[in-house]
Amino acid sequence: MASAGILSLASTSLTSPARSSPPAARFDTLDAWFAALTQPTALTELAALIVCVLLAWLVARVASRARRVADNESSILFGRRIIDGVLFPLLLLSFGYAAQALLARVAPLAVFKVAIPVLLSLALIRLGAKVLQVAFKKAPWAAALERTISWLAWIAMVLWVSGLLPVILEELDNIHWKVGNSTLSVRTLLEGVLTASLVLLITLWISSAIEARLLRQATGSELSLRKAISNATRVVLMFVGLLLALSSVGIDLTALSVLGGAIGVGVGFGLQKLAASYVSGFVMLAERSVRIGDNVRVDSFEGRITDINARYTVVRAASGRESIVPNEMFISNRIENLSLTDSRVLQATVVSVGYDSDAALVMGLLKAAAQKQGRVLRDPEPSAALTNFGPDGLEFTLNYWIIDPENGQQNLRSDINLRVLQSLREHKIEIPYPQRVLHTRSIPGEPAAPAEAAAPAGPTRPATPA
Repeated sequence: MASAGILSLASTSLTSPARSSPPAARFDTLDAWFAALTQPTALTELAALIVCVLLAWLVARVASRARRVADNESSILFGRRIIDGVLFPLLLLSFGYAAQALLARVAPLAVFKVAIPVLLSLALIRLGAKVLQVAFKKAPWAAALERTISWLAWIAMVLWVSGLLPVILEELDNIHWKVGNSTLSVRTLLEGVLTASLVLLITLWISSAIEARLLRQATGSELSLRKAISNATRVVLMFVGLLLALSSVGIDLTALSVLGGAIGVGVGFGLQKLAASYVSGFVMLAERSVRIGDNVRVDSFEGRITDINARYTVVRAASGRESIVPNEMFISNRIENLSLTDSRVLQATVVSVGYDSDAALVMGLLKAAAQKQGRVLRDPEPSAALTNFGPDGLEFTLNYWIIDPENGQQNLRSDINLRVLQSLREHKIEIPYPQRVLHTRSIPGEPAAPAEAAAPAGPTRPATPA
Protein backbone atom coordinates (compact mmCIF):
# COMPACT_ATOMS: atom_id res chain seq x y z
CA MET A 1 0.00 0.00 0.00
CA ALA A 2 1.48 3.32 -1.07
CA SER A 3 0.33 5.22 1.99
CA ALA A 4 -0.98 4.23 5.39
CA GLY A 5 -3.61 6.95 5.23
CA ILE A 6 -4.33 10.02 7.25
CA LEU A 7 -5.71 8.24 10.31
CA SER A 8 -2.76 5.90 10.75
CA LEU A 9 -0.25 8.70 10.24
CA ALA A 10 -2.08 10.88 12.72
CA SER A 11 -2.33 8.16 15.35
CA THR A 12 1.32 7.14 15.10
CA SER A 13 2.56 10.74 15.18
CA LEU A 14 1.35 11.18 18.74
CA THR A 15 2.00 7.74 20.13
CA SER A 16 5.64 7.46 19.02
CA PRO A 17 7.96 9.57 21.23
CA ALA A 18 11.06 11.28 19.94
CA ARG A 19 14.45 9.67 20.37
CA SER A 20 16.24 10.13 23.70
CA SER A 21 12.95 11.29 25.28
CA PRO A 22 11.51 9.85 28.48
CA PRO A 23 8.90 7.14 28.19
CA ALA A 24 5.50 8.43 27.21
CA ALA A 25 2.99 8.44 30.03
CA ARG A 26 -0.31 6.64 29.63
CA PHE A 27 -3.50 8.11 31.07
CA ASP A 28 -6.16 5.42 31.08
CA THR A 29 -8.47 6.92 33.72
CA LEU A 30 -9.82 10.32 34.62
CA ASP A 31 -7.82 10.28 37.86
CA ALA A 32 -4.62 9.76 35.87
CA TRP A 33 -5.54 12.67 33.56
CA PHE A 34 -6.32 14.91 36.54
CA ALA A 35 -3.08 13.98 38.29
CA ALA A 36 -1.06 14.65 35.14
CA LEU A 37 -2.71 18.01 34.50
CA THR A 38 -2.04 19.16 38.07
CA GLN A 39 1.69 18.46 37.91
CA PRO A 40 4.10 21.46 37.89
CA THR A 41 5.21 20.49 34.38
CA ALA A 42 1.65 21.06 33.17
CA LEU A 43 2.04 24.77 33.93
CA THR A 44 5.18 24.81 31.79
CA GLU A 45 3.28 23.16 28.94
CA LEU A 46 0.43 25.63 29.33
CA ALA A 47 2.85 28.56 29.23
CA ALA A 48 4.51 27.12 26.12
CA LEU A 49 1.08 26.71 24.49
CA ILE A 50 0.21 30.35 25.25
CA VAL A 51 3.51 31.42 23.70
CA CYS A 52 2.69 29.38 20.60
CA VAL A 53 -0.72 31.11 20.32
CA LEU A 54 0.79 34.58 20.64
CA LEU A 55 3.59 33.79 18.22
CA ALA A 56 1.17 32.36 15.63
CA TRP A 57 -1.13 35.38 15.98
CA LEU A 58 1.81 37.80 15.60
CA VAL A 59 3.19 36.07 12.49
CA ALA A 60 -0.28 35.91 10.89
CA ARG A 61 -0.91 39.58 11.64
CA VAL A 62 2.45 40.66 10.19
CA ALA A 63 1.82 38.53 7.08
CA SER A 64 -1.67 39.96 6.56
CA ARG A 65 -0.39 43.53 6.81
CA ALA A 66 2.48 42.76 4.46
CA ARG A 67 0.07 41.29 1.87
CA ARG A 68 -2.57 43.99 2.54
CA VAL A 69 -5.41 41.50 2.61
CA ALA A 70 -7.00 42.43 5.90
CA ASP A 71 -10.78 41.80 5.99
CA ASN A 72 -10.62 39.96 2.68
CA GLU A 73 -13.35 37.32 2.72
CA SER A 74 -12.10 35.65 -0.46
CA SER A 75 -8.65 34.94 1.00
CA ILE A 76 -8.24 31.35 2.21
CA LEU A 77 -5.08 32.04 4.20
CA PHE A 78 -6.24 35.18 6.02
CA GLY A 79 -10.05 35.34 5.79
CA ARG A 80 -12.14 38.19 7.19
CA ARG A 81 -10.06 38.23 10.37
CA ILE A 82 -6.72 36.76 11.36
CA ILE A 83 -8.21 33.78 13.19
CA ASP A 84 -10.77 33.18 10.42
CA GLY A 85 -8.26 32.06 7.80
CA VAL A 86 -6.16 28.93 7.50
CA LEU A 87 -2.78 30.55 8.18
CA PHE A 88 -3.32 31.07 11.91
CA PRO A 89 -4.34 27.47 12.83
CA LEU A 90 -1.59 26.06 10.58
CA LEU A 91 1.04 28.23 12.25
CA LEU A 92 -0.33 27.36 15.68
CA LEU A 93 -0.23 23.64 14.85
CA SER A 94 3.36 23.91 13.58
CA PHE A 95 4.54 25.81 16.65
CA GLY A 96 2.67 23.32 18.87
CA TYR A 97 4.44 20.37 17.26
CA ALA A 98 7.81 22.12 17.71
CA ALA A 99 7.07 22.89 21.39
CA GLN A 100 5.93 19.31 21.95
CA ALA A 101 9.15 17.94 20.47
CA LEU A 102 11.25 20.18 22.71
CA LEU A 103 9.32 19.55 25.93
CA ALA A 104 9.14 15.80 25.34
CA ARG A 105 12.91 15.61 25.93
CA VAL A 106 12.50 16.99 29.44
CA ALA A 107 9.37 15.50 31.01
CA PRO A 108 6.27 13.47 30.18
CA LEU A 109 3.58 15.53 28.45
CA ALA A 110 -0.05 15.93 29.43
CA VAL A 111 -1.36 19.26 28.11
CA PHE A 112 0.02 18.79 24.62
CA LYS A 113 -1.58 15.34 24.39
CA VAL A 114 -4.90 17.21 24.37
CA ALA A 115 -3.76 20.40 22.67
CA ILE A 116 -2.27 18.84 19.52
CA PRO A 117 -5.45 16.91 18.55
CA VAL A 118 -7.52 20.06 19.18
CA LEU A 119 -5.19 22.19 17.04
CA LEU A 120 -5.18 19.59 14.25
CA SER A 121 -8.99 19.44 14.26
CA LEU A 122 -9.16 23.24 14.21
CA ALA A 123 -6.77 23.41 11.25
CA LEU A 124 -8.78 20.81 9.28
CA ILE A 125 -12.07 22.58 10.04
CA ARG A 126 -10.79 25.99 8.93
CA LEU A 127 -9.18 24.50 5.82
CA GLY A 128 -12.38 22.76 4.75
CA ALA A 129 -14.63 25.72 5.60
CA LYS A 130 -12.55 28.40 3.84
CA VAL A 131 -11.88 26.32 0.73
CA LEU A 132 -15.59 25.52 0.36
CA GLN A 133 -16.55 29.17 0.95
CA VAL A 134 -14.22 30.37 -1.80
CA ALA A 135 -14.71 27.53 -4.31
CA PHE A 136 -18.52 27.24 -3.91
CA LYS A 137 -19.73 30.68 -2.83
CA LYS A 138 -23.41 30.27 -3.72
CA ALA A 139 -23.82 26.50 -3.34
CA PRO A 140 -26.67 25.71 -0.89
CA TRP A 141 -24.97 22.50 0.28
CA ALA A 142 -21.67 24.16 1.20
CA ALA A 143 -22.84 25.17 4.69
CA ALA A 144 -24.09 21.64 5.45
CA LEU A 145 -20.78 20.17 4.29
CA GLU A 146 -18.88 22.60 6.52
CA ARG A 147 -20.88 21.46 9.55
CA THR A 148 -20.25 17.82 8.62
CA ILE A 149 -16.50 18.42 8.46
CA SER A 150 -16.59 20.14 11.85
CA TRP A 151 -18.49 17.32 13.52
CA LEU A 152 -16.23 14.62 12.06
CA ALA A 153 -13.08 16.50 13.07
CA TRP A 154 -14.22 17.00 16.67
CA ILE A 155 -15.43 13.39 16.99
CA ALA A 156 -12.08 12.11 15.70
CA MET A 157 -10.32 14.38 18.20
CA VAL A 158 -12.33 13.01 21.12
CA LEU A 159 -11.65 9.42 20.05
CA TRP A 160 -7.99 10.26 19.64
CA VAL A 161 -7.60 11.80 23.10
CA SER A 162 -9.62 9.07 24.83
CA GLY A 163 -7.49 6.32 23.23
CA LEU A 164 -10.41 4.69 21.43
CA LEU A 165 -9.22 5.60 17.94
CA PRO A 166 -6.51 2.87 17.64
CA VAL A 167 -8.97 0.26 18.93
CA ILE A 168 -11.65 1.30 16.44
CA LEU A 169 -9.15 1.34 13.57
CA GLU A 170 -7.93 -2.13 14.47
CA GLU A 171 -11.48 -3.49 14.51
CA LEU A 172 -12.25 -1.84 11.18
CA ASP A 173 -9.10 -3.35 9.72
CA ASN A 174 -10.35 -6.84 10.60
CA ILE A 175 -13.39 -6.36 8.32
CA HIS A 176 -11.86 -6.97 4.92
CA TRP A 177 -12.64 -8.63 1.60
CA LYS A 178 -10.81 -9.40 -1.60
CA VAL A 179 -11.47 -7.48 -4.82
CA GLY A 180 -9.47 -8.92 -7.70
CA ASN A 181 -5.83 -8.94 -6.67
CA SER A 182 -6.34 -6.35 -3.93
CA THR A 183 -7.58 -6.78 -0.37
CA LEU A 184 -9.77 -3.98 0.93
CA SER A 185 -11.03 -3.31 4.42
CA VAL A 186 -13.34 -0.80 6.03
CA ARG A 187 -10.34 1.02 7.44
CA THR A 188 -8.75 1.20 3.99
CA LEU A 189 -11.93 2.66 2.51
CA LEU A 190 -12.22 5.15 5.35
CA GLU A 191 -8.61 6.23 4.93
CA GLY A 192 -9.14 6.49 1.18
CA VAL A 193 -12.18 8.75 1.62
CA LEU A 194 -10.29 11.01 4.03
CA THR A 195 -7.21 11.11 1.83
CA ALA A 196 -9.29 11.88 -1.28
CA SER A 197 -11.18 14.62 0.60
CA LEU A 198 -7.96 16.21 1.80
CA VAL A 199 -6.39 16.03 -1.68
CA LEU A 200 -9.50 17.54 -3.27
CA LEU A 201 -9.53 20.35 -0.69
CA ILE A 202 -5.89 21.13 -1.43
CA THR A 203 -6.49 21.07 -5.21
CA LEU A 204 -9.52 23.36 -4.79
CA TRP A 205 -7.34 25.67 -2.69
CA ILE A 206 -4.65 25.80 -5.36
CA SER A 207 -7.16 26.27 -8.19
CA SER A 208 -8.98 29.04 -6.27
CA ALA A 209 -5.69 30.84 -5.68
CA ILE A 210 -4.79 30.53 -9.37
CA GLU A 211 -8.25 31.78 -10.41
CA ALA A 212 -8.08 34.77 -8.05
CA ARG A 213 -4.65 35.73 -9.39
CA LEU A 214 -5.66 35.27 -13.04
CA LEU A 215 -8.96 37.17 -12.80
CA ARG A 216 -7.51 40.07 -10.82
CA GLN A 217 -8.00 43.34 -12.77
CA ALA A 218 -8.94 41.48 -15.98
CA THR A 219 -11.66 42.80 -18.31
CA GLY A 220 -13.19 42.07 -21.72
CA SER A 221 -11.65 39.38 -23.88
CA GLU A 222 -8.72 38.99 -21.48
CA LEU A 223 -11.17 38.13 -18.70
CA SER A 224 -12.78 35.39 -20.80
CA LEU A 225 -9.42 33.85 -21.70
CA ARG A 226 -8.26 33.84 -18.11
CA LYS A 227 -11.58 32.36 -17.02
CA ALA A 228 -11.04 29.50 -19.50
CA ILE A 229 -7.53 28.89 -18.15
CA SER A 230 -8.76 28.87 -14.53
CA ASN A 231 -11.61 26.44 -15.31
CA ALA A 232 -9.28 24.09 -17.17
CA THR A 233 -6.72 24.27 -14.36
CA ARG A 234 -9.34 23.39 -11.76
CA VAL A 235 -10.57 20.37 -13.73
CA VAL A 236 -7.04 19.07 -14.34
CA LEU A 237 -5.97 19.54 -10.72
CA MET A 238 -9.06 17.79 -9.36
CA PHE A 239 -8.61 14.90 -11.78
CA VAL A 240 -4.92 14.46 -10.91
CA GLY A 241 -5.68 14.80 -7.20
CA LEU A 242 -8.35 12.13 -7.37
CA LEU A 243 -5.95 9.76 -9.15
CA LEU A 244 -3.28 10.38 -6.52
CA ALA A 245 -5.78 9.74 -3.73
CA LEU A 246 -6.89 6.44 -5.27
CA SER A 247 -3.32 5.28 -5.81
CA SER A 248 -2.35 6.21 -2.24
CA VAL A 249 -5.04 3.90 -0.89
CA GLY A 250 -3.70 1.02 -2.97
CA ILE A 251 -6.34 0.82 -5.70
CA ASP A 252 -4.89 -0.32 -9.02
CA LEU A 253 -5.74 2.40 -11.55
CA THR A 254 -5.50 -0.05 -14.45
CA ALA A 255 -8.59 -1.76 -13.05
CA LEU A 256 -10.54 1.44 -13.76
CA SER A 257 -10.00 1.20 -17.53
CA VAL A 258 -13.22 -0.79 -18.03
CA LEU A 259 -15.11 1.68 -15.85
CA GLY A 260 -13.62 4.58 -17.79
CA GLY A 261 -14.71 3.03 -21.08
CA ALA A 262 -18.25 2.57 -19.76
CA ILE A 263 -18.35 6.17 -18.57
CA GLY A 264 -17.13 7.32 -21.99
CA VAL A 265 -19.91 5.40 -23.73
CA GLY A 266 -22.46 6.83 -21.32
CA VAL A 267 -21.23 10.36 -21.94
CA GLY A 268 -21.31 9.78 -25.68
CA PHE A 269 -24.92 8.57 -25.75
CA GLY A 270 -26.87 9.36 -22.62
CA LEU A 271 -25.08 12.57 -21.58
CA GLN A 272 -24.25 14.02 -24.96
CA LYS A 273 -26.16 17.26 -24.27
CA LEU A 274 -24.34 17.75 -21.00
CA ALA A 275 -20.98 16.90 -22.54
CA ALA A 276 -21.70 19.24 -25.46
CA SER A 277 -22.41 22.10 -23.06
CA TYR A 278 -19.15 21.50 -21.18
CA VAL A 279 -17.09 21.33 -24.36
CA SER A 280 -18.90 24.38 -25.78
CA GLY A 281 -18.06 26.36 -22.65
CA PHE A 282 -14.33 25.84 -23.14
CA VAL A 283 -14.64 26.57 -26.87
CA MET A 284 -16.45 29.85 -26.16
CA LEU A 285 -13.85 30.96 -23.65
CA ALA A 286 -10.97 29.92 -25.89
CA GLU A 287 -12.11 31.53 -29.16
CA ARG A 288 -13.64 34.56 -27.37
CA SER A 289 -16.63 34.85 -29.68
CA VAL A 290 -18.77 35.48 -26.59
CA ARG A 291 -17.17 37.26 -23.65
CA ILE A 292 -18.15 38.37 -20.18
CA GLY A 293 -19.66 41.84 -20.51
CA ASP A 294 -20.98 41.40 -24.07
CA ASN A 295 -24.56 42.35 -24.90
CA VAL A 296 -26.21 39.45 -26.72
CA ARG A 297 -29.63 38.35 -27.93
CA VAL A 298 -30.27 34.64 -27.41
CA ASP A 299 -33.62 33.13 -28.41
CA SER A 300 -35.44 36.51 -28.24
CA PHE A 301 -33.85 37.26 -24.83
CA GLU A 302 -31.51 40.24 -24.80
CA GLY A 303 -29.11 41.04 -22.01
CA ARG A 304 -25.55 41.31 -20.80
CA ILE A 305 -23.35 38.28 -20.08
CA THR A 306 -22.38 38.34 -16.41
CA ASP A 307 -20.71 34.93 -16.05
CA ILE A 308 -19.55 32.01 -18.21
CA ASN A 309 -19.38 28.69 -16.37
CA ALA A 310 -18.31 25.30 -17.65
CA ARG A 311 -21.90 24.22 -18.46
CA TYR A 312 -24.00 27.38 -18.76
CA THR A 313 -23.82 31.12 -19.29
CA VAL A 314 -25.71 33.73 -17.26
CA VAL A 315 -27.36 36.50 -19.32
CA ARG A 316 -28.84 39.40 -17.32
CA ALA A 317 -31.45 41.65 -18.93
CA ALA A 318 -31.79 45.36 -18.21
CA SER A 319 -34.98 44.60 -16.25
CA GLY A 320 -32.99 42.46 -13.78
CA ARG A 321 -34.13 39.07 -15.05
CA GLU A 322 -31.42 36.46 -15.53
CA SER A 323 -31.45 33.69 -18.10
CA ILE A 324 -29.46 30.46 -17.68
CA VAL A 325 -28.41 29.52 -21.22
CA PRO A 326 -26.64 26.19 -21.95
CA ASN A 327 -23.32 26.78 -23.68
CA GLU A 328 -24.33 24.48 -26.51
CA MET A 329 -26.78 27.13 -27.78
CA PHE A 330 -23.95 29.61 -28.29
CA ILE A 331 -22.14 27.14 -30.54
CA SER A 332 -24.95 25.49 -32.50
CA ASN A 333 -27.48 28.36 -32.81
CA ARG A 334 -27.42 31.83 -34.31
CA ILE A 335 -26.55 34.35 -31.61
CA GLU A 336 -26.59 38.14 -31.98
CA ASN A 337 -23.61 39.68 -30.24
CA LEU A 338 -24.30 43.41 -30.02
CA SER A 339 -20.80 44.25 -28.79
CA LEU A 340 -18.45 41.72 -30.39
CA THR A 341 -16.23 44.19 -32.23
CA ASP A 342 -17.90 47.45 -31.19
CA SER A 343 -19.71 48.16 -27.95
CA ARG A 344 -21.73 51.02 -29.47
CA VAL A 345 -25.47 50.45 -29.98
CA LEU A 346 -27.67 52.35 -32.45
CA GLN A 347 -31.09 53.51 -31.31
CA ALA A 348 -33.81 55.17 -33.38
CA THR A 349 -37.14 56.90 -32.82
CA VAL A 350 -39.76 57.87 -35.45
CA VAL A 351 -41.75 61.13 -35.32
CA SER A 352 -44.62 62.16 -37.63
CA VAL A 353 -45.49 65.85 -38.21
CA GLY A 354 -47.91 67.71 -40.44
CA TYR A 355 -47.21 68.28 -44.14
CA ASP A 356 -47.12 72.06 -43.64
CA SER A 357 -44.20 71.78 -41.17
CA ASP A 358 -40.67 73.07 -41.87
CA ALA A 359 -38.62 69.90 -42.52
CA ALA A 360 -35.26 71.56 -41.79
CA LEU A 361 -36.52 72.95 -38.48
CA VAL A 362 -37.93 69.57 -37.44
CA MET A 363 -34.62 67.79 -38.17
CA GLY A 364 -32.72 70.41 -36.19
CA LEU A 365 -35.06 70.00 -33.21
CA LEU A 366 -34.70 66.23 -33.31
CA LYS A 367 -30.90 66.36 -33.30
CA ALA A 368 -30.86 68.96 -30.54
CA ALA A 369 -33.13 66.77 -28.38
CA ALA A 370 -30.69 63.86 -28.70
CA GLN A 371 -27.58 65.97 -28.13
CA LYS A 372 -28.92 67.26 -24.81
CA GLN A 373 -28.69 63.74 -23.35
CA GLY A 374 -25.34 62.94 -21.76
CA ARG A 375 -25.40 59.26 -22.68
CA VAL A 376 -25.71 59.97 -26.42
CA LEU A 377 -22.35 59.84 -28.19
CA ARG A 378 -21.04 62.92 -29.99
CA ASP A 379 -18.97 60.83 -32.40
CA PRO A 380 -20.79 59.72 -34.43
CA GLU A 381 -23.24 62.52 -33.79
CA PRO A 382 -27.02 62.09 -33.87
CA SER A 383 -28.69 62.36 -37.28
CA ALA A 384 -32.24 63.06 -38.39
CA ALA A 385 -33.71 62.33 -41.83
CA LEU A 386 -37.03 62.53 -43.64
CA THR A 387 -37.64 58.83 -44.21
CA ASN A 388 -41.24 58.56 -45.41
CA PHE A 389 -44.23 60.45 -46.76
CA GLY A 390 -46.86 58.88 -44.59
CA PRO A 391 -50.63 58.94 -45.09
CA ASP A 392 -51.03 61.26 -42.14
CA GLY A 393 -47.87 63.36 -42.27
CA LEU A 394 -44.12 63.55 -42.79
CA GLU A 395 -42.20 60.84 -40.97
CA PHE A 396 -38.74 61.68 -39.58
CA THR A 397 -36.28 59.16 -38.09
CA LEU A 398 -33.81 60.20 -35.39
CA ASN A 399 -30.71 57.96 -35.07
CA TYR A 400 -28.23 58.19 -32.20
CA TRP A 401 -25.52 55.98 -30.69
CA ILE A 402 -24.92 54.92 -27.09
CA ILE A 403 -22.10 52.89 -25.51
CA ASP A 404 -23.73 51.76 -22.24
CA PRO A 405 -26.86 49.74 -23.05
CA GLU A 406 -26.53 47.93 -19.72
CA ASN A 407 -27.75 51.15 -18.06
CA GLY A 408 -31.08 50.89 -19.85
CA GLN A 409 -32.37 51.78 -23.31
CA GLN A 410 -36.06 52.55 -22.79
CA ASN A 411 -35.33 55.21 -20.20
CA LEU A 412 -33.05 57.08 -22.62
CA ARG A 413 -35.54 56.75 -25.49
CA SER A 414 -38.28 58.08 -23.21
CA ASP A 415 -36.20 61.13 -22.21
CA ILE A 416 -35.45 61.92 -25.87
CA ASN A 417 -39.11 61.51 -26.88
CA LEU A 418 -40.23 63.83 -24.10
CA ARG A 419 -37.69 66.41 -25.21
CA VAL A 420 -38.84 66.08 -28.84
CA LEU A 421 -42.48 66.53 -27.84
CA GLN A 422 -41.66 69.61 -25.79
CA SER A 423 -39.65 71.17 -28.65
CA LEU A 424 -42.39 70.52 -31.23
CA ARG A 425 -45.03 72.10 -29.00
CA GLU A 426 -42.83 75.12 -28.33
CA HIS A 427 -42.48 75.71 -32.08
CA LYS A 428 -46.19 75.09 -32.80
CA ILE A 429 -45.43 72.08 -34.98
CA GLU A 430 -48.45 69.78 -35.25
CA ILE A 431 -48.33 66.06 -34.68
CA PRO A 432 -51.34 65.03 -36.82
CA TYR A 433 -54.01 62.54 -35.92
CA PRO A 434 -54.35 59.59 -38.27
CA GLN A 435 -56.82 60.34 -41.12
CA ARG A 436 -59.61 57.90 -41.92
CA VAL A 437 -61.98 57.93 -44.97
CA LEU A 438 -65.65 57.19 -44.29
CA HIS A 439 -67.91 55.74 -47.01
CA THR A 440 -71.73 55.87 -46.67
CA ARG A 441 -74.36 54.02 -48.69
CA SER A 442 -77.84 55.43 -49.29
CA ILE A 443 -80.91 53.25 -48.65
CA PRO A 444 -83.63 53.32 -51.37
CA GLY A 445 -86.68 55.36 -50.33
CA GLU A 446 -84.72 57.52 -47.85
CA PRO A 447 -82.92 60.77 -48.53
CA ALA A 448 -79.17 60.36 -48.76
CA ALA A 449 -77.27 61.75 -45.79
CA PRO A 450 -74.34 64.06 -46.58
CA ALA A 451 -71.00 62.22 -46.09
CA GLU A 452 -67.76 63.79 -45.01
CA ALA A 453 -64.80 63.02 -47.23
CA ALA A 454 -62.51 62.45 -44.26
CA ALA A 455 -62.72 62.63 -40.51
CA PRO A 456 -59.97 62.80 -37.99
CA ALA A 457 -59.47 59.77 -35.81
CA GLY A 458 -59.47 61.84 -32.67
CA PRO A 459 -61.87 61.57 -29.78
CA THR A 460 -65.55 61.47 -30.87
CA ARG A 461 -68.72 62.31 -28.99
CA PRO A 462 -70.89 59.30 -28.15
CA ALA A 463 -74.12 58.96 -30.08
CA THR A 464 -77.31 60.14 -28.38
CA PRO A 465 -79.95 57.41 -28.19
CA ALA A 466 -83.20 58.13 -29.99
